[in-house]
Amino acid sequence: MIPESQLENLNNEIIACRKCPRLVEWREEVARVKRKAYKDQEYWGKPVPGFGNPQARVLVVGLAPGAHGSNRTGRNFTGDASGGFLFPALHRAGFANQALAESRSDGLTLKDLYITSSARCAPPDNKPSPEELNTCLPYLEREIEILKPKVIVCLGRIAFERILKIYSIRNSGWKFSHGAVFELPPSSFNIQPSSLMCSYHPSQQNTLTGKLTVKMFDDIWQKAQKLLE
Repeated sequence: MIPESQLENLNNEIIACRKCPRLVEWREEVARVKRKAYKDQEYWGKPVPGFGNPQARVLVVGLAPGAHGSNRTGRNFTGDASGGFLFPALHRAGFANQALAESRSDGLTLKDLYITSSARCAPPDNKPSPEELNTCLPYLEREIEILKPKVIVCLGRIAFERILKIYSIRNSGWKFSHGAVFELPPSSFNIQPSSLMCSYHPSQQNTLTGKLTVKMFDDIWQKAQKLLE
């Protein structure tokens, strides 16, 4: 089966998932109550699947859908401040055809890149529990098996820890730090050589405080391009 069909089947499975009662209740309540600014919009209110190029060599892993971002629009990093920081950077680096990301029908396409998340449902306080993250882990593992990426970019420490768990990397001395690059061990998951790269998450908590600047983020995507060469 070609990657596109495999990803479509996986995404349909993700969208139908109801394995975590706390998250199901929260995401659906948010979709029902809505934020006043979006009261006339129909919220997605379901698990958010990955999206991008099925032939992508770069896989980007975030944390979880935002309550009024991805949980509203149904697409990762779409309709919130994090996406407002991410997609312009991807556009500048040549990974996206445009900087705008407002809805699933906004014409955005990704080049050589696929975006997914560690947890698929919007969690209360943006904090999925360890159990919920473990329940979601097989979905991420299957995405990696299908895509066989050359570069995995982890946006934040939790995404980094999820990848280490999938690759069974323990006591390696690998530590999360912005801009760090590690060579992944040989695996059936990917083509060798392949790399794991770390970045701070483009959340407002990081971007508004200056912990993550535009230049710092642009450097990440330039590094990713060089790793593809």
